[in-house]
Amino acid sequence: MTSPFARTTALIVAGALAASAAQAADLGVRAPAPMPYVAPVQPYSFVSEIRIGGSVQDPGSAEGKAPGFSTANVNGEILFAKPVVSLDPFWQAFVPRPTVGGSYNTGGRTSYAYLGGTWSIDLFPETFGRRVFLEGFFGGAAHNGYTGPKAGTPYGFNSLGCSPLFREAAALGFRITPQWSVMATVEHMSNAGLCGENRGLTNFGGKIGYTF
Repeated sequence: MTSPFARTTALIVAGALAASAAQAADLGVRAPAPMPYVAPVQPYSFVSEIRIGGSVQDPGSAEGKAPGFSTANVNGEILFAKPVVSLDPFWQAFVPRPTVGGSYNTGGRTSYAYLGGTWSIDLFPETFGRRVFLEGFFGGAAHNGYTGPKAGTPYGFNSLGCSPLFREAAALGFRITPQWSVMATVEHMSNAGLCGENRGLTNFGGKIGYTF
């Protein structure tokens, strides 16, 4: 026959076990849900595009038509990603891509390096998608050309007046793929009449670009 003490002990143990089971069940219900999957952040490239090409040195000037000199230029430039100025797409469209580049004349005439901004716009996207585009550039260029008085201009050089010069450029382009594009280009450099001489340079050429 079971003693009262044994029955009391059994009841206490059973109660403790029941309480533990209830607590475990309660903890199971309140367990935090698993964290939702978040895709890893893709690395951000501050370089937007690189380009390489060539041009003809100012065909209508001494640098472009004097016999005995090469008129060919080799060009290269880097376009950086647009800085985020506005979250409104309309205003952000007016922000240029910072651009640095240079042009080397293979005939020993004026070579230069430039810095500025490039604006791009797609032409007729309803018809061509994003394949055809137009660009404009504005900035400054430092060069190794002649800056002295016109009377002393060396043979085969233009009288550029000073350095640096203003540089404006335009391009009509076609995207072969989302990464590769080709462009026809024209550029002009001058000092806007701020120096004694202002013959300037106007070059025509083309480039191939790779977008990251």
